[in-house]
Amino acid sequence: MVTPELLAAGPFHEALRAAISASGLALDRIRYRLRLRDVSISVPTLSNWQSGRRRPERPESLRALAELEAVLDLPPQALRSLLGPPRPRGRAAHPKGPEAMLKAWGKPIEHLLAGIDTSSDGRLTRLSQHDRIEVDAGGRLVEVANRQVLRASHDGADRWILVWDTDGAARMPEVVAGQHCVLRTLNTDDETGMMVAELVFDAPLARGETIIMEYRIVGTAQPDRFVRRLHRTTRDYVLEARFDPAAVPARCARISSPSWDLAAGPAGAVHLIEFNATGTIGIRWMM
Repeated sequence: MVTPELLAAGPFHEALRAAISASGLALDRIRYRLRLRDVSISVPTLSNWQSGRRRPERPESLRALAELEAVLDLPPQALRSLLGPPRPRGRAAHPKGPEAMLKAWGKPIEHLLAGIDTSSDGRLTRLSQHDRIEVDAGGRLVEVANRQVLRASHDGADRWILVWDTDGAARMPEVVAGQHCVLRTLNTDDETGMMVAELVFDAPLARGETIIMEYRIVGTAQPDRFVRRLHRTTRDYVLEARFDPAAVPARCARISSPSWDLAAGPAGAVHLIEFNATGTIGIRWMM
């Protein structure tokens, strides 16, 4: 049902989806009725509009939208008024760009960001992040499994940029994409031990849309510590460390703590939780 509140406040794609549902018309029937009005528009375009992946902006699309309002028996401008101003293009369309990442990691990653679209970095609100790390019997970090919940603050956010510091490990680890993303680009620098990976989502997000994405970093071989650098605020951050039950560390601590303030349980696990987390977070251990 298209409620007055939805038509008044939107968002656009939800109001359109409700209007299509209320009309009882399938998308191909809507396309047919638009053709009778001398408007050509594809079913995938209509689908993208109502899902929030795209929105009408070009003059021909806005004309189609006006006819669509008539087909759906909506008042003139009912949907058009929910679009707001046109989305910014060029530099304005990419809030903050790579500056936040360069501030956190410095010059060593500047050349690794070349050719990577970093615009989504400033378009994603970090709702939660869960790092689960695996440590072998020798006290070496061997795997990091990451799960994040993100929300788009702007239309078009479509990727996550992972920056990883091997912290003196003998080799570069492998990045394995998990649910709702694929690895597109991986740039590494053996001299600095830095790595930048581009993980692209299944589809671009509309403003307000959320995604749960996962990836793993395998074969890290880093000794006695794990560090996560959060260059933007994450509302809920959880770090869970799992040690080999046969080799539970004698001591554990937060990276920022001068004392050994954490203790692994009998099963060889320890965790920490941070709210509105930013900066450097991690743990260290002594076998």
